[in-house]
Amino acid sequence: MTRRLAQVAKKVGVSEATVSRVLNGKPGVSAATRQSVLTALDVLGYERPTQLRGERARLVGLVLPELQNPIFPAFAEVIGGALAQQGLTPVLCTQTAGGVSEADYVELLLQQQVSGVVFAGGLFAQADAPHDHYRLLSERKVPVVLINASIDDLGFPCVACDDAVAVEQAWRHLASLGHERIGLVLGPPDHMPSLRKLVAAQAVAAKAGTELPATHVERALFSLEGGHAAASRLLDRGVTGIICASDPLALGAVRAARRRGLDVPREVSVVGYDDSAFMNCTEPPLTTVRQPIEAMGRAAVELLTAQIQGAVVQPGELLFEPELVVRGSTAQAPRA
Repeated sequence: MTRRLAQVAKKVGVSEATVSRVLNGKPGVSAATRQSVLTALDVLGYERPTQLRGERARLVGLVLPELQNPIFPAFAEVIGGALAQQGLTPVLCTQTAGGVSEADYVELLLQQQVSGVVFAGGLFAQADAPHDHYRLLSERKVPVVLINASIDDLGFPCVACDDAVAVEQAWRHLASLGHERIGLVLGPPDHMPSLRKLVAAQAVAAKAGTELPATHVERALFSLEGGHAAASRLLDRGVTGIICASDPLALGAVRAARRRGLDVPREVSVVGYDDSAFMNCTEPPLTTVRQPIEAMGRAAVELLTAQIQGAVVQPGELLFEPELVVRGSTAQAPRA
């Protein structure tokens, strides 16, 4: 007990006597100091006293599917900073292959009495994935915000980049360069953002009086290796322009072209999606569609804090406009 008092007091910057007064529910401590002590207990992994467990901690779960794709650390930085400005402490939960699942993290966060949870990418975007842990959060009335296109029936507010506009921008860019054989590298068939991208590509092709053949659409895991394999199959079919659903997929496509001795962009053009870190430093610098990470992350925190403060936030989607960033991985289509 003495060790716990000392650690919490040091963390908060108050005396052990003040910590003791908070833990015993005694008066004479400001609301801000009291909240700081309770948050320190949560952060240090100590259980709150029984009489204080009914209150939610000033902790917010930030659940990410991975950290290898630079877009997710970028979102974590923005969201973490915005939460801190609101006096909330982010708890980063990152899935690993064969490790802790999204549902496991939800159980842990519920045990910590978190104030809310932000999911940036995750199983909510996959129609065939398990979703019981989201429904559990809803039943417990825990504030939740999703970042990325979601399946329809979860009932949470969602912040997303407009996938349809992103693909329209990329497709029209390649078409303006004379590319007629354009292919897509997307995520799994049940992945909502990928489905939206596919529908948009089919629509923009139809408007141009052409069609998108099924053989020009490939599915892949969201990784450089997945992009390499999928792009290789598209190159076998004579595609000269490739639109990818993420920057790592696009880098895999560039590698696939080079392994075949094809020049990027002189013989094959590649467009990514996200404009994550260092995409202007690749060789060639990657043409990509930029997600407004700063604006999206801050909007997600605003939606979450409104719920935490008791406001009624209607479920629905807040769509943000992407921006095509033209660099060195796209050029005029090769002459037949």
